Amino acid sequence: MKRKALLTAFLACCLGICMAVAVIAGMSGKWTGKITTPDGNDLQINYVFTIDGDKLTGTAQGDGSPTPIDSGVVKGNDFTFSVSNPQGIVFKHAGKYYPQGDSIGVNIDVNGNKIHATLKRDDK
Repeated sequence: MKRKALLTAFLACCLGICMAVAVIAGMSGKWTGKITTPDGNDLQINYVFTIDGDKLTGTAQGDGSPTPIDSGVVKGNDFTFSVSNPQGIVFKHAGKYYPQGDSIGVNIDVNGNKIHATLKRDDK
């Protein structure tokens, strides 16, 4: 009986781990959204995410060339990373992946101002 309970618990843990990996892997790919900048202009933003374990890499792009993502970390459905522009200004990002809606909510710190964006998968 004890052996059966341990086997059941082990299998449940394995299933949970596999599901968590599948959810996070679902965040990989191209994403797009829009933000309103502090000066009131709308800006198209694009991201390419690659997930490897708890590491997030890829690129971010606003009105310039794609910029590499720095210090990307994934914990469950939550993630953080930074992007630096050519002038050296660092934009910190913190967000959450919503697998059921296949969307991402992200907050971007722009010189102390928080800007929120909802990203949708770019199927192009």
